[in-house]
Amino acid sequence: MIEKLTHVPIVVSDQEKALKFYTEVLGFEKRADYQNPGSPRWLTVAPKGTDVEMILFEGKYKLDPRAPPEAGSGGNHWVFKTNDCRKDVEILKARGLKFKDPAPVEANYGIAAYFTDPDGNHLTLLQPGPAPAQTRGKA
Repeated sequence: MIEKLTHVPIVVSDQEKALKFYTEVLGFEKRADYQNPGSPRWLTVAPKGTDVEMILFEGKYKLDPRAPPEAGSGGNHWVFKTNDCRKDVEILKARGLKFKDPAPVEANYGIAAYFTDPDGNHLTLLQPGPAPAQTRGKA
């Protein structure tokens, strides 16, 4: 049976530029960097302490022409959990990251801050709020 997710691709136009963004701005660690003959470079990054690695895959998105303009990066959107969204936003702003909104957004699901990487991939920092009463305690 399926055990766990280990890798997810994120399409980037320049692997070196993406590597710099994910490691120097977001603080991820580089996990793998090699190239087998005749194959594309295998480059992965991940937040420290996590199992899932993001494959920085060099290429271009090919969107379905019927997709709405707001599909942007092909509809991909990655969410990263944080315990202190406001603090992390300040740290990342100090490293030059530009956020969609001037301050984190508070909603019933928690506190979120939205941004994109240099290739327009949509990313979110999320400090989850308390679970709604009807789902508490359910698995």
